[in-house]
Amino acid sequence: MKVSDLRGILQYVPRFREKIFVVEVDGDVIASKNFGNILLDLAVLRSLNIKVVLVHGAAHQIQKLAAQRGVAISNADGTGVTDDATLQLSLEAAIQITNEIMQGLTSVDLRAAYANAIIAHPFGIRGGVDYLQTGKVERVDIQALQLFLDQGIIPVVPPFGFDGEGKTFRVNSDSIAYELGEALRATKIIYLMAGDGLCVNGEVVRQLSIDETEEILKRRKLKPNLASKLDFGARACRSDIPRVHLLNGLVNEALLSEVFSHEGIGTMIYSNEYQQIRRVFKKDVRGVMDLIRQSVHNEELIRRTRSDILDSIDDYWVLEIDRNLVGCVALHCYPEEQKAELACLYVNKAYGDQGYGQKLMNFVERLAGEKGMRHIFALSTQAFSFFQQKGGYHEVAPADLPPARRQRYDASHRRSKVLMKEVTPETAVELQRHV
Repeated sequence: MKVSDLRGILQYVPRFREKIFVVEVDGDVIASKNFGNILLDLAVLRSLNIKVVLVHGAAHQIQKLAAQRGVAISNADGTGVTDDATLQLSLEAAIQITNEIMQGLTSVDLRAAYANAIIAHPFGIRGGVDYLQTGKVERVDIQALQLFLDQGIIPVVPPFGFDGEGKTFRVNSDSIAYELGEALRATKIIYLMAGDGLCVNGEVVRQLSIDETEEILKRRKLKPNLASKLDFGARACRSDIPRVHLLNGLVNEALLSEVFSHEGIGTMIYSNEYQQIRRVFKKDVRGVMDLIRQSVHNEELIRRTRSDILDSIDDYWVLEIDRNLVGCVALHCYPEEQKAELACLYVNKAYGDQGYGQKLMNFVERLAGEKGMRHIFALSTQAFSFFQQKGGYHEVAPADLPPARRQRYDASHRRSKVLMKEVTPETAVELQRHV
């Protein structure tokens, strides 16, 4: 691990300290060679004082055990009918899994305890079909779980629930993770599955709003396991859980890479504004200067002091992703000439090729229109092709600059190209989405 990687992790520590993460691990991930690495990742979370509740699935192990015994099962994942034979195999498989998990957690110096914290009742009859021993969560024993968490113990929750009479029901682990997250007011629910999150055209979709997730569930035919996690993820976010993550549990360090990086590696469903363009505050100035430092060194942007930014702080905007500054831009207006300058446009290199630069450019163009500007211009030494190709700017002479800006241009030795375009006035509706 690089020192820079550790610094990247440390910025998240204050935000996640003493928060609750519900981690659901599918049975086929538990059976994989990477499960030992997942246990180490959980140890890292606990070392940072993040409280963890671990839920496990069992479909893979139930199917394997059924094949060994020659028993026909009615359903493996807890979403269909659970007959008596399937319930017995499920219990046997779950006991083995829980024991394996407890041994694994102990091997990485973590304290854990089995938690029968799910109170369930029968799923009932749906569409004329009796689901028999399949159950659904009625409530969560929050007090028992909090006792474990307050003592630094990881509760291990199997895919079962129990009613008041002690009867056992097979319950889908995705739904249990959702119910636990909601009851405990978790900061995150993390689903670890044997495969990437949502993929479109071979690319992992990195983030989804609740509405986008629900629309995908309506319009796309997805594999049941993925659809289940997306469904419960959207429900969780509707219940004010900030983030739900779908990760490939077969990939080493997937858990840490998702939690402790801006971009992540899986699919994240978010309940509030994950990315936004907002005004710069005084507390942001140091962050803006750090953001553009390398670009200034490369002579892509002019040097700005703290005082320079503070003197015109109302002109500056930042792109924030999950409360991290990843881009910035400024709009300096010259009302007498009805012209405005797009300045200090920069996006962190880690977010290249994701359209954020164009998003910031489009934003300030709309803002310029709102302010009554007729033209917007940009001065560039190295990014002029971006403005021409992505923004439709064309090169003009320095004489087209407002007099005050022309004076500073003449005094500079940068000899930037001057690019300009007309501004089409826009309504404030679109802007209010970002501000």
